[in-house]
Amino acid sequence: MKTTDKYYAFRAQELLASGPLQEIAVDIKNQLNQSAKESISFFNLRNGKQIDLDLSGSESDVRQRYGATETAGGKEDAGSEAAKNPMPKKGRGRPKLGVIGREVTLLPRHWEWLDTQRGGASAALRRLIEESRKAGAADEMIRQSQDSANRFMYAMAGDLPGFEEAVRALYAKDKQVFDQETQAWPLDIRDCSRRYAEAALS
Repeated sequence: MKTTDKYYAFRAQELLASGPLQEIAVDIKNQLNQSAKESISFFNLRNGKQIDLDLSGSESDVRQRYGATETAGGKEDAGSEAAKNPMPKKGRGRPKLGVIGREVTLLPRHWEWLDTQRGGASAALRRLIEESRKAGAADEMIRQSQDSANRFMYAMAGDLPGFEEAVRALYAKDKQVFDQETQAWPLDIRDCSRRYAEAALS
């Protein structure tokens, strides 16, 4: 899980805390120390996925468990990051400009078309990729918002009146119906569901 992500912490239908993972883990740890053990649900604000946290041990243990890996300078340890993401082997390209050469397999007619394009094959491929990324960015953002909202709603509102209708409205991008079906939900669940769905319904 990304330690830079933010999370919601729910007890039943009540939002207890929201923020960075370490912050809410410590917050909930302290609350549980002062009250009876209760079931807490944690959700990633970025994708709506539910996670389990281990809050055993001391507050220091929890901080260490869910804190970002840091050096004395306060930044993520470069050695550990390098181990997770090893640098690719050097090859053809212009590494000083961030250009990396890799093999691309195409049919002869594709190479023939690329060779006629402005700037040559490599420049044409880069343009095509950037155009495709831009064209699909908005649709991808909507899809991620829908899926995030659906995950959260399924876990927290699956038994509430209007759940199925709200999900249908979410994927139909019908904000009016979505707001209508979620209006009577418990306040925190309603508001968090709408935040997850905002990008899909705006």
